[in-house]
Amino acid sequence: MHASQRPARPTRRRAALIAALGLVAGGLTTAGLIGTAQAAAPTVALQYKTTTGGATADETEPWFTVSNTGSSPLALSRVAIRYYFTADGSSPYQFSCAWAVVGCSNVTGHVVALASPTATADHYLEVDFGSGAGTLAPGASTQDLQLRLWRQDWQSVNQADDYSFKAGQTSYGPNTAVTVSVDGAIVSGTAPGGNPTAPPTTTPPTTAPPTTTPPTSPPPTSPPPSGAALFDDFHYTGASDPNIAAHGWAIRTGAGGPGVADTWSASTFSFPSDSTAQGGKVMDLTASTDGTSAGTKQAEIDTTGRKFFEGTYAARVYFNDAPTTGQNGDHVNETFYTITPDDSLYSEDDFEYLPNGGWGGPANSMYTTSWYSSDAFDRVTNDTIGSLQGWHTLVETVSGGTVTYYIDGTQVFSSSGKYYPREKMTIDFNEWFIDLPFNGARTWDEKVNWVYYSANTLTPAAVTSVVNGYYAAGTHFTDTVPN
Repeated sequence: MHASQRPARPTRRRAALIAALGLVAGGLTTAGLIGTAQAAAPTVALQYKTTTGGATADETEPWFTVSNTGSSPLALSRVAIRYYFTADGSSPYQFSCAWAVVGCSNVTGHVVALASPTATADHYLEVDFGSGAGTLAPGASTQDLQLRLWRQDWQSVNQADDYSFKAGQTSYGPNTAVTVSVDGAIVSGTAPGGNPTAPPTTTPPTTAPPTTTPPTSPPPTSPPPSGAALFDDFHYTGASDPNIAAHGWAIRTGAGGPGVADTWSASTFSFPSDSTAQGGKVMDLTASTDGTSAGTKQAEIDTTGRKFFEGTYAARVYFNDAPTTGQNGDHVNETFYTITPDDSLYSEDDFEYLPNGGWGGPANSMYTTSWYSSDAFDRVTNDTIGSLQGWHTLVETVSGGTVTYYIDGTQVFSSSGKYYPREKMTIDFNEWFIDLPFNGARTWDEKVNWVYYSANTLTPAAVTSVVNGYYAAGTHFTDTVPN
């Protein structure tokens, strides 16, 4: 992506959305009744889905919502959820709240051995709420509770024989094999072997204490390192959300290239829910065309602050090898990069994925490129060939005179010497057409799960750990990088 093809960036607006749930406590109105009025017994409805629909998975991911279907307010501190399963092997299980609208700090979980095991359950995960979770008014819901359960030895789990697991239920729906209790008495669902007639006695945990380590991959979650950092997982409502600008981003709508000039549009951006994404939310860049310049729209978003230099840049990106709609064959470019203006100290470092090739190159090419001058076409590059359909974590470190590029933890390229950045850069994503080889409507989508920058030099494994820490803490956005 050549900076010389781009005009000066326009003024940008900035902002971010942190999802919050308004839990309103209400009172029970009583009429003039003879005798003592009693509050109605609490009733709840649980919805469940899984993001690991297969029988074998790296972890169990039960997601829930709990709604108050009664007529009186219900404090969540009175509520407990139990998810029943058969433990695999002797390794202890660990629990993490990945994201909760009520706040992960208000959600705890521990694994308990069943006193009377069955063929499909010998343990359960109990999920409880702290007082900070608030009170559900009649008709109100907790909204998303995104939970994770995994073996401490990081071996796969077999969910096929788990009582509460519903294979293929990847959209919210009922699950009567998960129980919800209020003050210890089950009010929703059926436990293995049937529900007790009296409130159960809590059994002490038989496994390691709960941890807040998110179970994506070793190493365990660590707090963000000291030093300036940016993290954003794009919890925005749409392209017009004022929080985009408030958080230092600008969606490009100006003129210029690369690709089909003067076709940049805010309508190319959306921020949908996505069950395949960590935290369940993505930024979607949609480039579309009918084969004519007038019928083309390209997508680009940039940081408004040119303030990033040495350190670590990372993003989790979903690449597509084919259009979402229409005929395949476009020379489309799906990117994550850093760049400065095209001046005497120009710098640019690129990840550019070309699923159908371009500029005469082969299909399924990931170009990692360090630029010294776009005007003189002075750069060093590497072409990693192979399909990258799906999610991938891209990491670039800029440190000690060397730029190093990683894809999913594997180093694919490094550059040094005069190709080392010479001044501060912006962070950017775009999706654009190199050319328009045929007519007919088609759309291409590139998704971004999160982006992270640290002024420290981190390994890809350390990046994963730090990002997991942000999710565990319920952090959607932070920026401590000085302008």
